[in-house]
Amino acid sequence: MKEFDDFNFSVDKYTKELTRECVGGSDLQQRKKEIEAYNETTAATLKQTCKKNYMEFIQTAKEISHLESEMYQLSHILIEQRNILGTMTDGKTSSHLKADSVEAESSAAADDVENSHATRAVKEMVQGFNGNLEGKTFLNEGALIELDGNDYRPIQRVFFFLFNDVLIVCKVKHDKRLDFLTEYDPKKIAVINIKDLDGVKNAINIITPDGSKIYQSITAAGKTEWIEKLEEAFRFDQQKKPKKGQAPQPPTRAKQQSKAATPEKETAPQSPGEPKSLEDETPEWLSTASEEIQTLVAQRHFEDAQELIKRSQEFMRTESRKKVPQAGIIEGKVKQQELKLINVLLKELSNSHNRNLQIALRAAKRPLKILVEMGRYRQASATLLKVCAVSLRVAQREARRNNADISELFFCDLTQVACDFLTAFEQQPACVSALVVWCNAELQYFASQLIKHYLTKGTSLEAVAKCVERVRKPSTKLTEIGLDISYHLEGLLRTTLESLIEESKERLLDSVGRTEESWQPYNLQTKSNLKRLFLELDVLGIDVRAQATGDTWMNLTQSTVVFIRHFLQLTEYCGCLAKCETLLQSLELLLKELFIAQHSLKPPSDMAVDPNFVMKNKIFLVDNLLPIAIDKFRQISGRQCEGLRELHTKMSRQQGAPLPRQRSVYTTDVF
Repeated sequence: MKEFDDFNFSVDKYTKELTRECVGGSDLQQRKKEIEAYNETTAATLKQTCKKNYMEFIQTAKEISHLESEMYQLSHILIEQRNILGTMTDGKTSSHLKADSVEAESSAAADDVENSHATRAVKEMVQGFNGNLEGKTFLNEGALIELDGNDYRPIQRVFFFLFNDVLIVCKVKHDKRLDFLTEYDPKKIAVINIKDLDGVKNAINIITPDGSKIYQSITAAGKTEWIEKLEEAFRFDQQKKPKKGQAPQPPTRAKQQSKAATPEKETAPQSPGEPKSLEDETPEWLSTASEEIQTLVAQRHFEDAQELIKRSQEFMRTESRKKVPQAGIIEGKVKQQELKLINVLLKELSNSHNRNLQIALRAAKRPLKILVEMGRYRQASATLLKVCAVSLRVAQREARRNNADISELFFCDLTQVACDFLTAFEQQPACVSALVVWCNAELQYFASQLIKHYLTKGTSLEAVAKCVERVRKPSTKLTEIGLDISYHLEGLLRTTLESLIEESKERLLDSVGRTEESWQPYNLQTKSNLKRLFLELDVLGIDVRAQATGDTWMNLTQSTVVFIRHFLQLTEYCGCLAKCETLLQSLELLLKELFIAQHSLKPPSDMAVDPNFVMKNKIFLVDNLLPIAIDKFRQISGRQCEGLRELHTKMSRQQGAPLPRQRSVYTTDVF
């Protein structure tokens, strides 16, 4: 079929060459079937390639979206740092402080009025909300549209009420009434800006403890406002801290005189025996470690969060722990954040399953690596194997739907999973047992699907042999990584294969002798038919040219010629199946009984036939066919067929000389 791939392929030229090569309509039909099969294979390959490219495009788009969100977060951090530096360098006079205090009081009064109105509106408008909103600061409200995370399809209309420590999400009903859905803590969510696409604009991604959700605003200004307000709610406590303390007052003249009178008392150095304050010994990064870890997890900076946890734990194991008065509280908070990070990583790992196994393994590398470094080997290995099981079974289902070879796909995927698993848990030999148990379970599922779809009742021995051979060859690839499952696979298929062999034996024995035999030499009608028969039998390993007489005749019966072809083909199939020692006895019995049944055929007593011709057919079967079948079976299976060898020895001894032809004797009564 390489001609079709040529750039200069010509249909007319190929058709002429095809009609010149083929003899008769049967050859043309065979070539037609081959071309149709090649067309189907090409179409399936093209479909799989398009699907693979599409999945890679989606993965690339997701990675670009993640990069854009990280850049947006980075810009927000830079703006925040710039504002902090500007605040630190900005000197404020006493008059400014007084003006600010007056303005703060007036704004606080206005905020209280707005908060009371917002609290009353939530209680009146939202059905099903029983939370307490007293003492909370109202920040924003508005309507949004929730989108599907896969195809950005609108799901429902929602309405947000944002306070300083709670985000209330409501569903907008058809009658414009609000139904309470859920609430979130703004400090436990992260907001990611989504770049405008062709079909989606003004969308934001909010990462909550329940998962990632996408919401769309009506306008770009509304989207920007929501991002700013959610960021404001996230940092609300940090912004309010400086306003809680009393504003610093300018020093009075009396204080200045008292300080001038006692300069020695203030500037006197601290005596060596005086103990220092324990609060001064707590590092600043350690006191805020718990909040920083929570922020890093919300922003999906898992590596940084894990590094900060590790740093905190190492500090707590040193002698410096004694100088930290709240060491136990800080350690408990860090431990709690570590457990939250582990749960997030396990959820991230479990959500990494994909129709394509390569994409699933690539997505699982990041959370898997962090979990291994954190010592969560068993949880990580169990979750990874569950993800791989889903991808494997989905791939097999699609392969069956596309009429592709599931055996090669299954064992290649199994090998890839085993290699990646052993690489990830190279330092943990105890996890290998989990891999072995998982391989056993997946092999059982694969064998059950094989029996259900390909080794059903009534399947021919040819189809059974090809199916088993396609399974055995790729299964040996796992031995390269030290995982031999061939014996276990043979055990799973043994019962089904034995029943199919027994069923085929009964069917073949019933077919022997059913066709009416004339016990005359076989006439093939044309020289081309005789030549084609010689070529077919040459491929099977037997030469019958010595039995040809004339231009179109064979000195054997038609049933004998058909049996020779069929028996040698059957020997090849049995040889393939006999590579497993457990099936050897059943296959030997099948070949032996089939040969005996053909050899035992006799012409009817009322049929006038030449006994020498009948004996010649039987002698050809014993002396020519049987040794070739024994040798072919040994070459394919690598084992001796003892049943056929004993049969050959026994029949060679029983074979006698040809019987003399009966002659009619003339008799008369005349003397």
